[in-house]
Amino acid sequence: MTVMTIRECPVQVSELPATVNAKQARNFLRELNGRLEERRPRIILDCSKAQHMDRTALHLMLCCLEEAMKRNGDVRLAAVSPGAKAVLDASGIGRLFKIFKTRAEAIASFASPPRNA
Repeated sequence: MTVMTIRECPVQVSELPATVNAKQARNFLRELNGRLEERRPRIILDCSKAQHMDRTALHLMLCCLEEAMKRNGDVRLAAVSPGAKAVLDASGIGRLFKIFKTRAEAIASFASPPRNA
């Protein structure tokens, strides 16, 4: 019998700033890309400071998801305010992410096996 061990990748937590301009978005992505060394990155975007989302913040979140997906990873959102959640839902972007009430719940979600397994 062969036993296969799968190495667990760490969960990376990044806090979205309260407001995002184009320069901040570029810096945020540059920093994130510098930390995406592993093959299946697991990223939490902590949205607790972002009380509302504008186009730049939504674009930043989509770029983070794209970079993670290029490496067969995932991005999950934590602590999304009701106002920000309404914008995510209205834009259709909310359905692309798993959203959790707290950072701890989002981190724990990566440890749980997929529901369809």
